[in-house]
Formats: sequence, C-alpha cells, structure tokens
Amino acid sequence: MRFPIQLLFLSFLCTIIYNSASAQTSDLLSLERIYASNEFRQESLQPIQWIEGGAAYVTVENGNALTRWDSKTLEKSVYVPGIIVNGEHINIESFSLSEDGSKVLIFTNSSRVWRSNTKGDYYVYDLNEKLLKKLGTQFEPSSLMFAKFSADNSQVAYVQKFNLYLEDFETGKVTQLTTDGTDKIINGTFDWAYEEEFGKRDGFAWSPDAKYISFWQIDASNIGTFYMINNTDSVYSRPIPLQYPKVGEEPAGAKIGLINMDSKKTQWIPIPGGEKENYLPGMQWINEDLLLIQQMNRMQNQLTIWTYRPSNADLKKVYVETEETWVDLAYPDLSRYGWSDNSLPLVDDGKAFLRMTENDAWRNIYKVNIESGEKTLITPGEFDVASFGGVTDKEVYFIASPDNPTQRYLYAIDLAGKGKLRKITPASYSGVNTYNIAPNGQVAVHNHQSTEDPLTVRLVSLPKHETIKTLVENNAYKQKLASLALPEIKFTTVTTSEGVTLDARVIYPIDFDETKKYPVLFHVYGEPWGAVAIDTQVGLFNIMLAQKGYVIIDMDNRGTPTLKGSAWRKIIYRNIGKVNAQDQGLAAQEILKLPYLDENRVAVWGWSGGGSMTLNLLFKFPEVYQTGMSVASVSNQLIYDNIYQERYMGLPKENLEDFIEGSPITYAKNLEGNLLLVHGTGDDNVHYQSAEMLINELIKHNKQFQVMPYPNRSHGIYEGAGTSLHLYTLLTNYLMEHTPVN
Repeated sequence: MRFPIQLLFLSFLCTIIYNSASAQTSDLLSLERIYASNEFRQESLQPIQWIEGGAAYVTVENGNALTRWDSKTLEKSVYVPGIIVNGEHINIESFSLSEDGSKVLIFTNSSRVWRSNTKGDYYVYDLNEKLLKKLGTQFEPSSLMFAKFSADNSQVAYVQKFNLYLEDFETGKVTQLTTDGTDKIINGTFDWAYEEEFGKRDGFAWSPDAKYISFWQIDASNIGTFYMINNTDSVYSRPIPLQYPKVGEEPAGAKIGLINMDSKKTQWIPIPGGEKENYLPGMQWINEDLLLIQQMNRMQNQLTIWTYRPSNADLKKVYVETEETWVDLAYPDLSRYGWSDNSLPLVDDGKAFLRMTENDAWRNIYKVNIESGEKTLITPGEFDVASFGGVTDKEVYFIASPDNPTQRYLYAIDLAGKGKLRKITPASYSGVNTYNIAPNGQVAVHNHQSTEDPLTVRLVSLPKHETIKTLVENNAYKQKLASLALPEIKFTTVTTSEGVTLDARVIYPIDFDETKKYPVLFHVYGEPWGAVAIDTQVGLFNIMLAQKGYVIIDMDNRGTPTLKGSAWRKIIYRNIGKVNAQDQGLAAQEILKLPYLDENRVAVWGWSGGGSMTLNLLFKFPEVYQTGMSVASVSNQLIYDNIYQERYMGLPKENLEDFIEGSPITYAKNLEGNLLLVHGTGDDNVHYQSAEMLINELIKHNKQFQVMPYPNRSHGIYEGAGTSLHLYTLLTNYLMEHTPVN
C-alpha cells in the first residue's frame, strides 16, 4: 500500500509497528554476524538449461554432477554423473548442451576477465559413450573462452588469446581460424568498454547449418592505456595496463566477419558508416542464410538493423530508430534475467522480430516484419514495458507494472497487436517478480521477492501460473530473519517544491515512536542504470542500522529507470549531476519536514553513481546534508568511459559545459560537512584517479575530509580477506560518529 507524504505521519497514529518487549528480546545484528559468518547465507538456484523445448531442464547437482528434471512429473534422473579428473571431482561452473542432447560442454577452473569469469577449461562429456574429453589440451590451462558445438556436434569452436579455433571432436585436430588476434585486435570476444556498457562477452556464433561462423573483431589499436598501480605484491610497484576509452576519445573499431567452414576464409560484412564511429552491439542468426545485425552511431541516438545473406552477399537495411536523446538496447531494469546479449526475440517463424522503443511517451513493444520493415504495436496503453519475458506462437510475455513503479509483474498479450492485456503473476506475489521462461512457453522459473519476503524460486506452469515445485525456499534464512527485531518498511511519494513527485522507500527504526526525533540516512543512486525505491528484500546492513535507530530513505529521481514514462527517464540527457541532484536535494528538504526526522542529523551515502550523487548533494545542499560517505564515485565526468558517458551526456567537444556543471569536483569548494571518500586503487571501472583528482581539489580549498583507499580492490571492493567487514565497519563507525543516534 502506498501513502502520500502528508498521510504518512498520520498513519503511525493508528498503527502499532512493533511490540516494544518483542524488540528487546529479539536478536540484534552485528557487522560480524553479517560479514564474517555464514549465519545468514541465502540459497540460490543453480544454473539451469531447458531441454526438449521446456519439457525438462538440467541443473547442477552438488557442484559436480548434472541432474535432469521432468517439468511436469518432477521425475529426477542422473544426466551427467559426478565427473572425476585426476582423482578429483571437478566443479561445474556452467554447462551447455548440444542441439541433439548427446553431448555436454562443461566449464570449470575459470578465471576473471574484466567483471566475469569467462576464461577457463572446457570438457566435453558424451552422454552415449559416457566419455569425457578435455578441449584445447595444447593450450595453457584455463585459457579457453565461449566453447560451443556445431549443429552436427562434430566440432567445437572456441576463443583462445583473441583468436578463434576449431577442434574436431572425433580426431582432436585443432584448426586456427583467425591469426591476427592480439591484445589490440580482438577476435571472438570484446574489449573492456563493449563488455561493461553493452553486456558483450561471447563474440561469435555458428550458423544453424554449421557452414559459417560469424564473429566480431574489435580494433582497440588506438584506445589509450590507463595504468593502475599494484604497490603491495612486491617490493617494486607494478603497472597494470588497461585499454580504456575515456569520454571524448575515439571508440574502438568494430566489424563482423563470416568464416566459411569449407574454405576457412573470412569475408567481412560491408556495413556502411565505417568501423570507427559506429558500434555493433548485436548480431544473431535468423536462419542458415540470414544474419541480423544491430548498428548504432557513436552518439547512440540512432539504431539501424540490417540483414545479410551469405549466399549472395545481400546487405539490406530493415529498420531505423532514432531519438533526440539516446536509444536503449538493453533496458536497465531489475526484471532483466542475467546479462543480455542484445538479441532481438524472433516471432512468426523468424519472419519478424520484437523491439522495445520509446518513440512515444512510453516504452512499448513493436513487431517488425523483416522483409517489409512494417511495424505493429503490440502493447498499446499508457504504461511502460520493463523487459521481455518470452514468446510463444501466439503471445509475448513481458514484465511491467502499470499501477505501481516500485513493483514488477508478468503480463501477456497476443502478437497480432489487437489483444487484451493479461496479468499472469497472481496478486499474492506483491513485489518484484522475474522469470526464466521455457522455449515452449508452458513452464517457467519464477523468482519472487519483496520487502517482506526473501527470495523464493518456483517452477510454475503457464499461463495459469500454478506452482509445480518450489525450487528455493530459503527457510533457514527466513527463520533467522524471524528471530531478529525487524524494521517496518513503507512506500510513499514525495513532491518537491518544483512539483516533481518521487517514489520513496522508508525503513523505520525498531520500536519506532513518532514523538521522538531520529537521525536520517539517505541511500542514493540516481543515474540511468539503477532504481532504489523498489519493493525488493532489504539488506542486512539496512536492518542493522534500523536496529541502531536510523531512518533509512531511498528515493528515485528523474532519470532513473523507473516505469514512469519516457519523459521521466530521458530528461537526464546532458543533465547527469544536475537534474538528478536537484530532485534528490529538494525531495530531501520535503521529507525532512516530517516531525520525527531530525533535520540536524542527516547523512547520505552511495556507491558508484550513488557515490557521485552523494558528493553533488553534499556540495550543493550543505544546508540539508551534514555527512556524506561516497564509495567508488565519479568525481569528474570527463574521465569516465566513452560509451556510457557519451550515451547520456553527448560529446565533450559539443557541450563541455554540461560535463563540468554535472561533475561533483566543480563544487568541491562548497564542502561544509563531513566527507568520507572510499575507493579501490584497482578499480578498472571508475579509476582511483577520480578520488585523487577530488582530493587535490579539496586540498586546494583547505577542505578537511577523510579518505580510505583499498589497495588493488576493484569497483566492488570485495577482494581480499576481511575486506567487506572492514568496509562496512568503516562506514558504520563514520556514520555513528558524525550522525549519532543519541
């Protein structure tokens, strides 16, 4: 239930939140319990893969075996027994099945490439022969990437050190398909920027008839090298080079090639526009003789979709989409199921694809005929589609929440564009719901959570949404939570003096008393890649702070990916650091008028974009916030990567003043309160350079502050023994010292 801000205070006059004696006898959280023990470990579903169209699925069992489950009968059988190599069970990190289901590719012994563990060892297990074979034995261990079967299962292709290779499964013969791969010319995978900003990792695909392999080649020859410094692992410091295109710098070149499996020769697809000032964020096979390619201009405000026929080299433009701001590919929303490869859902037997657009006031799904380019609106109505769910022969499933942007539900509508919208998620699952829908559209893995309910995972039938089996219940975690003194959580709205209404999530102290005054901690993000006022489970850190007596508030300003229309989201174009900070600061002023919030004890904190927001709020609204804790922030927008920053801010050579006006470093001279800066020196995303630039500016103006560098830690600041406990102890102690409870 949602409350207008004017009624929120009055609601407590007739609501008993928690029995005081209950709060006294319940357990209280500590940082050690949260970050140094496994006491509150939650279960999660192991990776699954649908087989037989969804009639069954395969999942990892005990980390080293695969189990088959029948989707209807729930009959369980061994799919791949525990695999032993050199006398030890191997750990199955992920797996994929051949098209005919006769073989399994098993990925293990992985190592990290940028954000994810995408490099490791691959084994092929033959289900008929019960034989195991390791791929790429002539290469160094843990160096293969993205291995996948050909359609006839006779061969496997993979990437090794920026080149593509082909291995014959029967003979073991390895053929090198590309030879120019280096750390500058990247074949079959991507550079840092493509992975971070387009979600691209796996960079090649077999054609359905295995006659071709299509692949990306990224030319990073002119990308500047940023050096991180490792000062701790030896007596001499060691530079760590990173290819990183800063905003305003030339992007990496990209092109798509086709390797003919008979001749082993590569032909390059002549996409107009050149390789340097364009991006190629999507490529997929429609059939054995038709490839679908997505192209974006550097400004990312135009998407062009091409088809290409290998048989006659026919390149055809089938779709163009433009925006005055930017065109979204992968939509930043909590309902996304894992990383997207930007592929477009195919419908009508491959004759059309689905595309979400924001060319009108809302984000809608259109069906686009590949031959004619004709568009059909599938989701009419004044509401936003959050993400795709899946497709059947007649319907498309999608995630939306027309009435409440803090929640997410599954809907369905027919593909003809004339049907009636149907809500599939039952009303009992209030909160955020995500789905992994089987290819046949008859069953799905349903993930549900809310502020009241930790994650539960169910296997459900569609479209009736009947539970077949609960896959993850998290009963032990729920019992642990039930033993704690838990805070009350309410959703409300806040309208600023400029008439902008923000959603807010408020976490109240245990044993809340409306006649008392409480310190306030605002948690912020505020950029296009995240929303915080969402009906998802609350983290233990927030529960601990509420137990100590803090009111914690999350608010979503304009520019965040909430389901409130295109104008809401797109107003942040060329306005990061300006319109979002203005909304947050003015909304804080309004909500602090509530009589139980102490306007003299107000803190703000955030991570990454939230760290930047923290700095802007502390510098621009010193009369509102007395304390700020900024983690891994971008202090200067001119030093972040080009794909992200140019998408939302344009090119510095055209509107430099917007970058300067939106950067916290511009306002550092206004610091009046308490500031804690936290940054990992090994952050490959937001470089430690950002912290040092801000430090210099604060020193210049004789502003006193505190800083905590974490040696060699990345953007998530989690590496190394004891790091999370240390970080959150630091944040908690700083908060309690400068924004005390009493």
